[in-house]
Amino acid sequence: MSRYPDARLRRLRQSAPVRELMRETSLEARQLVLPMFVREGLDEPSPIGSMPGVVQHSLDSLKKAASDAAEAGIGGVMLFGVPAVRDAIGSGADDPEGILNVATSAVAAEVGDALVVQTDLCLDEFTDHGHCGVLADSGAVDNDATLERYESMALAQARAGSQLLGLSGMMDGQVAAIRRVLDAEGFTDTLILAYAAKYASAFYGPFREAVDSQLQGDRRTYQMDPGNRREGVREALFDQDEGADIVMVKPAMGFLDVLREVRDAVDVPVWAYQVSGEYAMVEAAAANGWIDRRAAILESLLSIRRAGADAVLTYWALEAAGWLRTR
Repeated sequence: MSRYPDARLRRLRQSAPVRELMRETSLEARQLVLPMFVREGLDEPSPIGSMPGVVQHSLDSLKKAASDAAEAGIGGVMLFGVPAVRDAIGSGADDPEGILNVATSAVAAEVGDALVVQTDLCLDEFTDHGHCGVLADSGAVDNDATLERYESMALAQARAGSQLLGLSGMMDGQVAAIRRVLDAEGFTDTLILAYAAKYASAFYGPFREAVDSQLQGDRRTYQMDPGNRREGVREALFDQDEGADIVMVKPAMGFLDVLREVRDAVDVPVWAYQVSGEYAMVEAAAANGWIDRRAAILESLLSIRRAGADAVLTYWALEAAGWLRTR
């Protein structure tokens, strides 16, 4: 190996054009997906206190925001619904007139030809106990009973116009069950994004305000232990084998090692979710003048891409797309 002074590695960093030419990892607007919240009964957007700049949308403001996202050139929007009424089985989740399905139809009609309209497929926003599934008499989440609800949700969302279903509930067998029911009903082109390695993370806190979570207890019996790396790869391989079109690692920045190993292990696209707590930390530090906000946001997104993500769900998608367009 050549060494200094014969080799001078700084030659590759000598100017901005050289650095751009030598950059190994790119960040583009098309690789970003914007999560959006729509709340039943709102007439105007409602700010989310722990996520400055993010709102719960009304139907009208959601359509406008989706149009802005399409114009910015981002790859997609992921919709989350916040219903006015909840019950033990999350009845609003598969109701054609439920807020998420109504919003999906509206957004699909507005921008469905310009970007990928995506929907969160999980019961937690719709249940009065806040868990991602149906509870057994013991209080534990009943995996197989939950799959039946997921199947019904999948059909409702596909019928509403969702092009991609984000399976975030972490139930065993959810990908196979949903792929089977979608295909049987003729939705063979509907994509499945499996939240394969979804960890029971402390960084979801602000999201629970965003969806007005009713969670009692925790989700550690179905979301993964943050100490487990190999298990994350195993989950991704299971979901790939069950028919997932894309697999997800969530959260992103605290699990870049898992993201890298999943990317190396599977053949399907791999996405990552830059979650609410990651967003809130950067915003809080920037508000206090402790970091350069724009630089920190772009660096964080680039690090997720460098670790292996083909696309990133991020609350900064729209803003970052604007910056990338003007570079």
